[in-house]
Amino acid sequence: MNVFAQNTSKNDNYVYVISLKQGEKSLGEIKIRLFPDVAPQHCRNFDSLVSIGFYNGTAFHRVVPGFMMQGGCPNSKNKPKDTWGMGDPSQRKIPAEFSKLKHKRGTISAARTNDPNSATSQFFICFKDAPWLDGNYTVFGEVVDGFDVLDKVEKTKLEKQPYSSEVSSPVEKIEMTIKKISK
Repeated sequence: MNVFAQNTSKNDNYVYVISLKQGEKSLGEIKIRLFPDVAPQHCRNFDSLVSIGFYNGTAFHRVVPGFMMQGGCPNSKNKPKDTWGMGDPSQRKIPAEFSKLKHKRGTISAARTNDPNSATSQFFICFKDAPWLDGNYTVFGEVVDGFDVLDKVEKTKLEKQPYSSEVSSPVEKIEMTIKKISK
């Protein structure tokens, strides 16, 4: 059992594997489970996007050591790097589903703009506890296996983001593929 597990009901219908590669090198797999009882709209959105292969080929375009890794922007499939993270304004917005769940190591949460109801396909996974996010971002899942892969991503070589001074853009693309699995 995951020692970082949040107290939610167990639902084996929402279990996925995120496979990561950087160039031709596999970084490994991260097994996750979602919390449909806590954030049903976010879980349905994620599940729907996985079912059509939306995330396959997208990147974890933002890595902030000691904090989190963010990915799922459609622009990161085949558009210029300076558009990664900007999202697609035509994507359906998912209303916030705040809960009492905490942003701990391995938490999966919805990325958004300053508008709490602006989440779309992007999400982030916490490397460490991030209590300042609690109650302000929608927690919709957690990592259950593959913490060693999170640690590899956290140590990747970074450069400045094209649109800010933040040094959080992986020098080499970290590409994901997500598959739904059964227990």
